[in-house]
Amino acid sequence: MAVQKSRKSPSKRGMRRSHDALSAATLSTDQTTGETHLRHHITKDGYYRGRKVIDRKVAEVESSEG
Repeated sequence: MAVQKSRKSPSKRGMRRSHDALSAATLSTDQTTGETHLRHHITKDGYYRGRKVIDRKVAEVESSEG
């Protein structure tokens, strides 16, 4: 089993952890409906970049989730 020769300093520990930060999800607003959604994802209404891509109603999607 690998064992370190000496203890890592707080500076080295911090440098290792510098890339571990989480970023907030990037949100977009649909051009047509004004609904907020994740980038590169369709809205709950089925719109993507202002066009209707899926013909579903919100009620059908919500009823199938629960």
